[in-house]
Amino acid sequence: MAEVVYAVADPNPVAAGGADYLDAHGVRTELRPSDAATELTHAWATSAAAGRPYVILKTATTLDGRVAAADGTSRWITGPEARAHAHEVRAAVDAIAVGTGTVAADDPILTARRPDGGLADHQPLRVLVGRREVPDDARLRTEDGGELVHLATHDVAEVLAALAAREVRTLLVEGGPTLATAFLDAGVVDELHAYVAPVLLGAGPGAVGDLGVTTIADALRWRTHDARRLGEDVLLVARTHPSLAHPSVQEA
Repeated sequence: MAEVVYAVADPNPVAAGGADYLDAHGVRTELRPSDAATELTHAWATSAAAGRPYVILKTATTLDGRVAAADGTSRWITGPEARAHAHEVRAAVDAIAVGTGTVAADDPILTARRPDGGLADHQPLRVLVGRREVPDDARLRTEDGGELVHLATHDVAEVLAALAAREVRTLLVEGGPTLATAFLDAGVVDELHAYVAPVLLGAGPGAVGDLGVTTIADALRWRTHDARRLGEDVLLVARTHPSLAHPSVQEA
């Protein structure tokens, strides 16, 4: 008898049901969960179950949580190894989002680059969130990269719905603090990439704004998924609600 063994059940109700179909047509199926398969499909499965992109929030801060100095300068807080890793993440996601305020202040390109400076083979969608107009001479308009999409809204739900309609499965939110705060406040950040440099500023803007937390008991808590050294810097990867993407593990 023919047999199919699979490691992760499809959480998408539109695409699920393949195992039942095979069983009904004489093919034996067996769900055999594995940690490796669960990790490999984590972002996709979370996105499918939630009906929206898997959201990764990136921060790059000093030890005292600053994203820039008091005069606004921020290049570079982290070192080359951390920046190279951030480009690897860009090359692996479907879209990058920043606020229009960040475009006005930093004029980013939002491309994924190889260590030699060349463009990576995959370039994510470049998403601008906010109602401010983007200057005609902004590097986002003049430099090569992924398609540029301007979502003239401050509503996080609208942003996620628009990207889901484009079949975006993974979204990297790179800032600035206003956009990061909005996504955190909406409760839709699935994974946090916190690059921390051994630098102290003592003043300057923080990574996020007011989240309405007035007591330590109400703090947003995360689960550490990974921590590694990148040159002189440290990357902490943390996740929320890790069971959301793993219905097969729950069944087991």
